[in-house]
Amino acid sequence: MNPLALLADNLAQNNFGDTRSGGLAGPMGLFVILVLTIGTVLLIRNMNSRLRRLPEQFSSTDQHGAGATAGDLAGDERSQR
Repeated sequence: MNPLALLADNLAQNNFGDTRSGGLAGPMGLFVILVLTIGTVLLIRNMNSRLRRLPEQFSSTDQHGAGATAGDLAGDERSQR
C-alpha cells in the first residue's frame, strides 16, 4: 500500500471513542445541572431573607446625610486620612 492510502485510512478512522462504553457524560451533566440549580435556589433564599431584614426606609441622620453620593463619600474618606 502506498503512504498516501495509509494516511487517508488513518484520517478516515473514528477517533472519537466508542459512544456506548463511555456513557458517563449524561449523568455527570445532570449532576452538574442539579448542583447549580440547588446552589441558585439557596442563594435566592438567602438574599430574600437578607432583604426582608432591611428597614423600610433608612434614617437621614446617618454620618454623611441622605443626599451624599458615592463620589462625596469617597472624598470624605480621603480627607479623614
